[in-house]
Amino acid sequence: MNETAPASTRPTADALTVSETLNTWFRGHARDLPWRRRDFSPWGVLVSEFMLQQTPVNRVIPRLADWLERWPTPESLASVPPSEAVRAWATLGYPRRALWLHAAAVQITQLHDGVVPDEVDALLALTGVGDYTARAVAAFAFGHRHPVVDTNTRRVIARLSAGNAEPPPPSRARDLDAMEALLPLDRTEAAVFNAAAMELGAVLCTSRSPHCSDCPVAQLCEWRARGYPPYDGPRKSVQKKFEGSDRQVRGLIMAELRSTHRPVRATEIEGLWPESAQRDRALAGLLSDGLAVLTEPGGYSLPG
Repeated sequence: MNETAPASTRPTADALTVSETLNTWFRGHARDLPWRRRDFSPWGVLVSEFMLQQTPVNRVIPRLADWLERWPTPESLASVPPSEAVRAWATLGYPRRALWLHAAAVQITQLHDGVVPDEVDALLALTGVGDYTARAVAAFAFGHRHPVVDTNTRRVIARLSAGNAEPPPPSRARDLDAMEALLPLDRTEAAVFNAAAMELGAVLCTSRSPHCSDCPVAQLCEWRARGYPPYDGPRKSVQKKFEGSDRQVRGLIMAELRSTHRPVRATEIEGLWPESAQRDRALAGLLSDGLAVLTEPGGYSLPG
């Protein structure tokens, strides 16, 4: 557990000014999000992090509330088949996350007596939990001092500390070191600063049209001091269109599987999409990912 920073990475005076200023702003301006509330459980934080991996906040909040009302503990989710988790995931997208979350709930129940672990290494051992999620749960659910870096944080650091309009390609070691250099020594303040940097990047220091005039740390921003130079690095790849994509076909098949508790016949799946090669490819991908299973000749259902 990284509770104190080594002397070589302790925040400088400028970094302390940044963290104190940003934390003060956050305490007065942060959005009221469920997972930030004091009474929110570690299990709720873990579920929220799974849901937020690929889905916007406004879509996660109502689904998260429904999920935790139905499965308020890891044991309650582990007690049902994985098909129920996939069905409840509904339209959040990337439904493999539902399978992973169910598997993690089973592991927490069997290996940790139903208690979400607080150590990064133990969290990393859970299905579907990567470095970011493990650090986020350890910091936000348990208050441990770890640098937590997401896309918004990387952009804030790039502008504030390096003077660049956008961050370079992700580098775990570089990104964590850059956040560590700004992170307060106090555990509580460190957790607040992790959330504050994310919030700043989400609502003010946005990728397009940043609201620099409202930024609480504008006077400390290196990008501002340099005159806001434009980004001249490699461009992000453009996401493929959803319409007509394999993702759309997978979604149509998943919706059909979720709509019933009986096996869905192959003839019913054939009616969902006219192009047979793409339809077969999408179905094969769902079978490979464990999101669909062959229950009888010519019949498919959700797993479990």
